[in-house]
Amino acid sequence: MTRELQSKDLQECINLIREMTTIIDPADDYLTITAAEEQMKVNYAKAKKENDEAYANLKSLSRLLDAARKSSTRPPNVPTVEQHAARLNEFDASRISLAKAIRDAENSLASKEAELAALKETARKLEESDPAQDHQRELDGLTLRLKVYKGMGFEPILPEDGQVAKMLIRGESGDVHCVMPNTNDFQKAGLAWGLATS
Repeated sequence: MTRELQSKDLQECINLIREMTTIIDPADDYLTITAAEEQMKVNYAKAKKENDEAYANLKSLSRLLDAARKSSTRPPNVPTVEQHAARLNEFDASRISLAKAIRDAENSLASKEAELAALKETARKLEESDPAQDHQRELDGLTLRLKVYKGMGFEPILPEDGQVAKMLIRGESGDVHCVMPNTNDFQKAGLAWGLATS
């Protein structure tokens, strides 16, 4: 029974294939397959062209990437970020110390300029002054003359008005004479010297 079933199924398959052969046209199928192969060749050529273009593009992009890599790497003579920061800190410290030195120098200059101005003023005053005249002003001329006269033996007696009222004269012998100013100057001087040498 199974054999019969199988043979019956087989017979049905054969019948189906025979029916289909009338429907299938090999020339038509050949043309379809040929057209498909032509289309595949065109598609393959187009895909190959696109792949070649993509590969060329990839190569140029790879060269650009390599160039970018080389340009982005730090040359050996350029300091690192840490070294750059350290250098900036050194420069800041140097700038601060230089600013302090400049400020100290300016302060010193200002004090030296003030000292120079004071010395110039002192020099100007000294050039304008006459020490002998200043000394003479400081001394009381009348007192000095009176001491000189007294040392020579002449002692004028001055009342409150400052005029000589009389003159005491000590002679070489030690005698004291009194002269009144009632004669002219020449006679008084002669008399005074005569008494002083007596």
